[in-house]
Amino acid sequence: MSGERRRRFWPWILVIVAGLVVVVFLGSFVWRMLNPPVQPYVESDGQITVIQVNVVNASGRNGAGRQALEYLRERGFDVVELASSSSLQDSSTIIDRIGDRASALKIASVLGLPDSLVVTGIDSMMFVHASVVLGKDLTTLKPFEE
Repeated sequence: MSGERRRRFWPWILVIVAGLVVVVFLGSFVWRMLNPPVQPYVESDGQITVIQVNVVNASGRNGAGRQALEYLRERGFDVVELASSSSLQDSSTIIDRIGDRASALKIASVLGLPDSLVVTGIDSMMFVHASVVLGKDLTTLKPFEE
C-alpha cells in the first residue's frame, strides 16, 4: 500500500516543480522588462562605437576611482582615464563632454545616478563622451553598494 501511495504523489510533485520553474522564469522575465540592461554603445555617423569615459575621484576616498573604473569596464564601457581631484565634491555627477546627452544618461543609469545629476560641459579637447565625477555621496552609487 505504501508503494501505491508513493505513485499517487509523484504526479503532484512533478506539477509543483514545473510550477516553480515557470514562476522563476516569469519572475526573471518581468525583472528584465522593468530593468533592461544598458548597452555601452552609441551610434554616430552610421558607426557603432563604445562610449568612452574618464573617471575623476573627488570623493576623498582612496581607491574609489579604481572601483568605479572596474565597474564600468565590466559593463563594457571604455574607461580611458582615471584621475583624482584635490578639491572634494559633495555629490557625484556625470558631465556630458561632446553634446551627447544620451551617452551620459546611459552612464548615469548604470551607476544609479538620477538624470538631474547629468550636466553638460562640452570640452573639445577631451576625447571622451562623458566624465564621471565621484563625490562624497559615492556610497549611494551601485559600484559602492555593500
